[in-house]
Amino acid sequence: MPPASSSKADFPWWLVVAVTIAIAVAVFVATSNLYAQVFATVAKGIGVTIFVTVVAFVLASAIGLGVALMGMSGSRWLRQIARFYVEIIRGVPILVLLFWIAFAGAPAFVAAWNALTAPLQSAGLFGELLVRDVSLLWRAIMALTIGYSAFISEVFRAGIQAVEKGQIEAAKALGLTRAQRFRLIVFPQAIRTILPPLGNDFVALVKDSSLVSVLGVADITQMGKVYAAGSFRFFETYSITAYIYLILTVGLSLALRALERRLRRQHEE
Repeated sequence: MPPASSSKADFPWWLVVAVTIAIAVAVFVATSNLYAQVFATVAKGIGVTIFVTVVAFVLASAIGLGVALMGMSGSRWLRQIARFYVEIIRGVPILVLLFWIAFAGAPAFVAAWNALTAPLQSAGLFGELLVRDVSLLWRAIMALTIGYSAFISEVFRAGIQAVEKGQIEAAKALGLTRAQRFRLIVFPQAIRTILPPLGNDFVALVKDSSLVSVLGVADITQMGKVYAAGSFRFFETYSITAYIYLILTVGLSLALRALERRLRRQHEE
């Protein structure tokens, strides 16, 4: 049993202070007409922020898992393609990737789609796709998806490679197929290693989702920018914006830590 002094040192006093400050700010906002108005305006973007984050994270995880499996395949060409994808995408800043997807990638996609479906369009089965038909919201989601898939693929790769080779060999000896070995043996063990860094990426994506405001997507940051530009209440607006992001990110971090502890206890039992 650890000494009492160690237990006191490990007590999350930072969380007590953070919660106290959060409650005090909430009371202040509720009792101030100005801050209540700012909060009501900025909070309209919470739904868009959550939607962008969740959709981009799910898609990035799916692509990242596929790239990780390619990188560990027996094919040299697949491994080289996976490594090329990871290194190139990780070398481009998310903001630059966002601009490229929005203003270069989307028009290129539309042109390619129209070229491929030209016979069908001539037959009246399809209408011509215009660049404006691809919403800025989905351009932003695809940019975040591509950007984070490269980082998440490395998380999956490291977690899968951490599984002991002996267990995989034993599964082979039992006659399990490659897919069965991955589903029943490898992934359930790898997820305990993958979950902490994957959770960190999810929290980071919540913050990086604020970059979609440069495209005019009505997330938390964009709502704050619009309100501040119209009212010149920059201090109040961006203080509330930061407060909302902190509530989201700290809350998610605590929830993920609780999930990690629960999985660890289940493993130990």
